[in-house]
Amino acid sequence: MNKAIRTAFVLSLSLIFNGTTVLAQEAETATKTEPNTELEQNIQDLKKDVLKLNRNLFILEEDLLFPANTQFSVFLSMDSGQLFTLDSVQLKIDNKVIANHLYTERELTALQRGGVQRLYIGNLASGEHEIIAIFTGEGPNQRDYRRGETINIEKGSEPQFIELQIIDDPAKEQPVFKTRVWE
Repeated sequence: MNKAIRTAFVLSLSLIFNGTTVLAQEAETATKTEPNTELEQNIQDLKKDVLKLNRNLFILEEDLLFPANTQFSVFLSMDSGQLFTLDSVQLKIDNKVIANHLYTERELTALQRGGVQRLYIGNLASGEHEIIAIFTGEGPNQRDYRRGETINIEKGSEPQFIELQIIDDPAKEQPVFKTRVWE
């Protein structure tokens, strides 16, 4: 996979440098015989080609690094956050820590306003897996609160997306932690 990325990168660089050389030669000729508008148009066309090539390289890199059959993502969302103030989240897959995140005030505000954070994107082989999320923060009555949530999933050949939800339960005056597999 890395060889394919390197090859695509080298090819794109050579195209860019070759195009720049040709433009430099055209610029020299254009300054002697033609107005600058044609040169400017050639430069704009080259810029568009470079942007298109960059986009194609990004798509190729994503496909190579995270193939659809192994792609796995975990997201976090929360509602108003009146009963729980999140400090950090630790994410484990098959008892291996894959992500840790400490939250800033700004990130918490975004989550409370309906934002969704991508905690993890990576590759996960097909089969059964255990996902554990450990939430640390301040619970009701300003007490330290640490809670874990476990979900067992069956990863198939399609990309899979999991959402960890932190929801206030006013009836119990406790936060509720739920997991949702996106279909």
